[in-house]
Amino acid sequence: MFSFLKSDPTKKLRKQHAILLEQAMHAQRGGDIRTYSKLSTEAEEIYKKIQEMEESEGK
Repeated sequence: MFSFLKSDPTKKLRKQHAILLEQAMHAQRGGDIRTYSKLSTEAEEIYKKIQEMEESEGK
């Protein structure tokens, strides 16, 4: 009945994912490919967690 009041468990992960992607973009533009690679890998891991959570919820 009050499902709109429940917080979305993936919201925090999505925000963290977006921040990492932005940091990776800035690192790539600055020529720091190692940092870009590290941040991109972390962002990919978070994205996989988001997908797993959504599949378990049935979205």
